[in-house]
Amino acid sequence: MNFKHIFFKLALVLILGLLGKANAQDIKWSKDGNSYYEVSQGEIVSISLPLNERKTIVSRNLLYSSGNTGLGEIKSFEISEDGTKVLLYTNSKKVWRYETRGDYFVADLKTNQLSQVGKDKPASSLMFAKFSPDGNKVAYVSKHNLYVDDLMSKTSKALTTDGTERLINGTFDWVYEEEFDCRDGFRWSPDGQSIAYWQIDATKIKNFLMIDNTDSIYSFTIPVEYPKVGENPSSCKVGIVNIASAKTTWLEVPGDKIQNYIPRMDWIPSSNELILQQLNREQNVSKLFVADASSGQVKNIYTETDKAWIDVSQGWDWINEGKEFIWMSESDGWRHLYRISKDGKKHTLITQGNYDVIEKSLIDEKNGQIYFIASPTNATQKYLFKNKLSGGKAEMVTPSILKGSHAYEISPNGVFARHTYQNASVPPITEWMKLTTLNPLTMEGSITNQLGRMRPPKNKVEFFKVTTEDGIELDGWMKKPDNFDQTKKYPVVFYVYGEPASQTVTDTYGAGRNWLYAGDMPKDGYIYISVENRGAPAPKGREWRKSVFQKIGTLNIRDQAMAAKKIMEWPFVDKNRVAVWGWSGGGSSTLNLMFQYPEIYKTGIAIAAVGNQLTYDNVYQERYMGSPLKTKEAYVKGSPITYAKNLQGKLLYVHGTGDDNVHYQNAEMLINELIKNRKVFQLMSYPNRTHSINEGEGTSEHLALTYTEFLQRNCPPGGK
Repeated sequence: MNFKHIFFKLALVLILGLLGKANAQDIKWSKDGNSYYEVSQGEIVSISLPLNERKTIVSRNLLYSSGNTGLGEIKSFEISEDGTKVLLYTNSKKVWRYETRGDYFVADLKTNQLSQVGKDKPASSLMFAKFSPDGNKVAYVSKHNLYVDDLMSKTSKALTTDGTERLINGTFDWVYEEEFDCRDGFRWSPDGQSIAYWQIDATKIKNFLMIDNTDSIYSFTIPVEYPKVGENPSSCKVGIVNIASAKTTWLEVPGDKIQNYIPRMDWIPSSNELILQQLNREQNVSKLFVADASSGQVKNIYTETDKAWIDVSQGWDWINEGKEFIWMSESDGWRHLYRISKDGKKHTLITQGNYDVIEKSLIDEKNGQIYFIASPTNATQKYLFKNKLSGGKAEMVTPSILKGSHAYEISPNGVFARHTYQNASVPPITEWMKLTTLNPLTMEGSITNQLGRMRPPKNKVEFFKVTTEDGIELDGWMKKPDNFDQTKKYPVVFYVYGEPASQTVTDTYGAGRNWLYAGDMPKDGYIYISVENRGAPAPKGREWRKSVFQKIGTLNIRDQAMAAKKIMEWPFVDKNRVAVWGWSGGGSSTLNLMFQYPEIYKTGIAIAAVGNQLTYDNVYQERYMGSPLKTKEAYVKGSPITYAKNLQGKLLYVHGTGDDNVHYQNAEMLINELIKNRKVFQLMSYPNRTHSINEGEGTSEHLALTYTEFLQRNCPPGGK
């Protein structure tokens, strides 16, 4: 549920925007790794390292001369393999979450001319355009069909013609995008003669109808293709379309096309073969297939099973001239990196030990090393490590003195990196460094120098551990009131998420800050706390993460409540002023905490919550709760509406009526249950707002004011 932890994502965007830092997009490195490209003042420039010498690649004059019309702000760009052309993305529009459709132009650096791709297609309808390997063609999706434009002959050709609103070529339906992070649905072959693409058949997916009561005198419905728990997913298959003939060969992947997912697919470099990951409906069996593009025949080379679930692949990195790939697996109880041969017969464990690899950073095959992010001793932090590709003990690359969370964008040659550092007290700061020596390119721009100019906050976020009566040790952070007096008792506000989509307790800038509170919580006299329950995706091993299987709404809720129970024993905590709040999955957790443990939580604010797990989408909920086709008991047991009759405290429930992710239906089901049991509560509905509740003038400010007024009225601030 990628969008479920929306609050922290919005907070991060806000932080980066306020600080004027580089955005979170990946660096566009040159092929040799000694320079990178960026958009600067309406031009595309190359910046060489280590001297930061700037060179204009595409001039503003070429892009915006009087003869060129229709080119708006450049959102992204791609440089052809030979460096003679640049593909520009502009006039972007949203598709659900992200701006993935728009217009594309090609800047030819040899002729100094600009031309539009797919100019006969509707405005802002092109998706995921990309150069062919030789740079002479551009393929793209428009209205769920694949097209290719020949830049030499200036002709356009349809590669598929059967695309409709629900038969989707080259991109994905709502649930694939939301839960598998699938958007770009086609790949050029290495020889440029064909394209592999997904076809999603969503024709049998039922519409969920949202209603718009405000944009016209007569209300109207907004249909969303949405497969709920227990409903069949879309049918999915992968085809290889020949550019010359426009004929598709379908891969003969075994298994029912509806009861299995294909979330990942790509070409094997320098070959006519593909590799794909197939997950069964319950997502507890993962199979890797290698396919012959000419015949469509496939071979199962690797199978992994789990009693809970298996996550989708981060992708394949090929080594040893395409004979082996790097794979991430939790099969030994920890998330580790493996080398697997293309035929699947040889498996070599690279990273060894009782710790998790969080993500891959770079394969440096020339020097026989792999870089990755991990944090073996502190699950709230992130550091860069490296390991020999042959296996052995990992070596920490990040200086141990810089405690907190680190991110590295490393050049393809493994020489340079953009290093970003932050912790709960330090906003994200960045340095350019030479990875081979770990030295900053300039001392003036070094993280050390930047830290030296910062004033540490007087009231720091404190990290702590609490052991519940069940013997479970949980991480937490706490921000105490300003001028804290340990002889007084203060109200506590818990921030909770609680589900497998994201962590809340991380040593990052934003920990301890409530971005929804219209005021200053420490100044007003609140203790602000978040605790990380089991099931959160913290790097604590498979058992920690997957213990929540079929227990969302029970085990995670008990962890939170038992932690709160211990915290209430602290002498400066006022047991009668304990509040909890959360958004989306955190809203669900808030409701469950208020209903299941009313003796602990006196005030709650639940935003965009799943009140009934049977209303949510099948991919997310079935992954973590098992198949409802076998039994719905776990779903009922984990749903807040089951316990609504127990409400004792003060509850504010907030939801947008235009939420296509967690439908407003959840609010109405919950409201009915509360009414039936004569439970008084406060409701704030936001007409036509989505899951983020930020559309429309004044919305975010109104939500913050509503949140703050309710909290202050029902959980008064200040020490007593």
